[in-house]
Amino acid sequence: MDNKKRLSDDIAEVLLSQIVVEKKYLPGDKLPNEIDLSKELGVSRITLREAIRILVTRHVLEIKRGKGTFVREDYNDHTLDRLNIPPEVKMGADDLYEIRLIFEPEIAYYATLRATDKELERINTLKNEIEECILNKKDYAKQEMLFHCSIAQATHNEFMSRLEPVLQESIQKGVFLYEYEHVSNQDIISDNKMIMEFMNARNAEGAKSAMHIHILRAINQLKLEKK
Repeated sequence: MDNKKRLSDDIAEVLLSQIVVEKKYLPGDKLPNEIDLSKELGVSRITLREAIRILVTRHVLEIKRGKGTFVREDYNDHTLDRLNIPPEVKMGADDLYEIRLIFEPEIAYYATLRATDKELERINTLKNEIEECILNKKDYAKQEMLFHCSIAQATHNEFMSRLEPVLQESIQKGVFLYEYEHVSNQDIISDNKMIMEFMNARNAEGAKSAMHIHILRAINQLKLEKK
């Protein structure tokens, strides 16, 4: 029973990631029918129904009788608007990276302790996709965003899961005043490998330190570029 409940929680997080991070489904969009979606996610229809119920209680999805399951029209919990930042205010990159330095090492710590094997597998896959994109000189912004958001989701902490997409979207959309190449591609590869080595070993303190090093490297590079 506990395993089934945990699997439905995992599938709920996968669906949430598809909505919030990947933008696969937008507010008002209808999800695929139960048979197709359960096959896509590789789970039973019972597990999928439980996952959908979880997101309904979190006001992400709504079930319209006779029509199907939809992303709520008013679902907007992960946008910058929720931070009540006036449109004339431009956040600096240093503001965003300081917030990341405060939160993300702790996120890595708790994700290492709480992540399911399936969640770790997904994070490792994203790490590999980032490396492949870099080596093939392809854009990896989406994979990098998914990587960090998936770590946050693995904490199973509602606040952390909601905060990380806001930070990542801010960085990806360039809401800060200047654009920087904060960390070299090779450093991103080595940092991500270090983070995942500790997470895979369930070494929470090591993962925390590795994430701290990763964010601090970006901050130090940012300071150099400002000079």
